[in-house]
Amino acid sequence: MYDIISQYTEYLELEKGLSINTIDAYRRDLEDFADKFDDIKNIDRVSVNRYIRTLRERNYAVTSIIRKIASLRGFFKWTVSSGILSTNPASTLEHPKVPIRLPKVVSVKEIEEMLHSELTFFESLIIELLYSCGLRVSELVNLKNSDIDISSKYLRCFGKGSKERIVPIGIQAIEKITSYLPEREFILKKFDKNTKRLLITENGREVTRQDVYKIIHRVGKTIHKNISPHTLRHSFATHLLENGADLRVVQELLGHSDVSTTQLYTHVSKKRLKDVYFKINADK
Repeated sequence: MYDIISQYTEYLELEKGLSINTIDAYRRDLEDFADKFDDIKNIDRVSVNRYIRTLRERNYAVTSIIRKIASLRGFFKWTVSSGILSTNPASTLEHPKVPIRLPKVVSVKEIEEMLHSELTFFESLIIELLYSCGLRVSELVNLKNSDIDISSKYLRCFGKGSKERIVPIGIQAIEKITSYLPEREFILKKFDKNTKRLLITENGREVTRQDVYKIIHRVGKTIHKNISPHTLRHSFATHLLENGADLRVVQELLGHSDVSTTQLYTHVSKKRLKDVYFKINADK
């Protein structure tokens, strides 16, 4: 069965163009499932349902179960289309209901506090790009020099499934990029390095996701909050909607394939409005 999973993940990479991180998540889910079975031919609807039930009994989070169900449905659909199986044992699997979890956001004031804290120039550049462009951390670290158009104030990034989108860059981010590029060239020449990636460390190494997480986690402490790079993306979307941006425009800027994903931020905006209202009245 592990050989079949390898064939499937190769299909996801070559035919579907999914990212390495997404493919690795699918592989982990499927290998966890495969550990329970000797032969794929012996898997039926009852055994798949039994596996899902054990996940609930092991107190897996609802979101984790939903992801595993999605992994199984995609995998078994492919096995049927590939002629490996004649019937799909996961075709009737239903997603459990997910409680609405509002994204964690920070206020505009808190963004400003972070940017005015003790940051290196490079750290402030990373925060500006994440927040003003609403980038995912993977999109940020994979940016190339050629993806930045300073004159037009736009950048090109590649999201989930290698989907390309064009995003406007804020004025402050443009100023920081303009100042950073000569420094970047100096570092590459100094350490005799060559890379197309935009963001590099002081020793010429390409910036990783882990580097960005560490920076944002540390900077978050300046406002006494535990935040991640995605918090800045959430805040970008929420602040746009709070200031009257059209939902479809925000959807395009975030690269969401379904507007229902973007609609979640309208709930955040309403909740923040209520919180402010009750705080004002409590202080009277």
